[in-house]
Amino acid sequence: MNTKPYIFLVEDDLSFGAVLKSYLEISDFEVVWVDDGENAVGQFKKANFNICILDVMLPHIDGFTIATEIRKINSEIPILFLTAKNMREDVLKGYRIGADDYITKPFDTEVLILKLKAILKRQTGFQVKESGFYQIGSYVFDYKLRTIIRDQVTQKLSPKEAELLKMLCDNLNELLPREMALKKIWGDDGYFTARSMDVYLTKIRKLFSEDPTIEIRNIHGSGFMLEIKNS
Repeated sequence: MNTKPYIFLVEDDLSFGAVLKSYLEISDFEVVWVDDGENAVGQFKKANFNICILDVMLPHIDGFTIATEIRKINSEIPILFLTAKNMREDVLKGYRIGADDYITKPFDTEVLILKLKAILKRQTGFQVKESGFYQIGSYVFDYKLRTIIRDQVTQKLSPKEAELLKMLCDNLNELLPREMALKKIWGDDGYFTARSMDVYLTKIRKLFSEDPTIEIRNIHGSGFMLEIKNS
């Protein structure tokens, strides 16, 4: 049974859509992404979603039209509109259709996540799971307290170290894209922030140095991967 909120995302910008889908998934959501408005309503009918994120400016059929059709199928599902412009008439039109919220591009992805969680909790009672503990080899990572414990020895992490380690854990044995980690934690993927993240990764590797089954690998040109051997 799927216990994660199930998002129906309609966004025609392929680069932005791919990054947003990945970001939502590492933030503990399940996502179906459609990149063409013409296919949106048909795809929506195939599953039971918890919330919709609809871009307003789409080829063929705009987000408002899609929302109107979705409302005929499911009058209760929450809808959040994405738009590249902040025009009063568009905002009012979205709310008349039944939008639960509206966010203008470019936006802070953390704000989007908070909006989604608030809408889900208010509209559907769906409480987004906040995972706090991770078993990493012989260590236990407490994300909320920012500690790792092994053999009753506790090591403290900085806020950025804890965020980076959580992202690695949430993508265990899978690629964590460098750009995604930089934008989520540092808000910037420039050269100097990238070098800063490399320093943090070196520190995290040292924290786990006593367990040879734990490895944080550099994937050249792409990102990083947390691997635990024989786990």
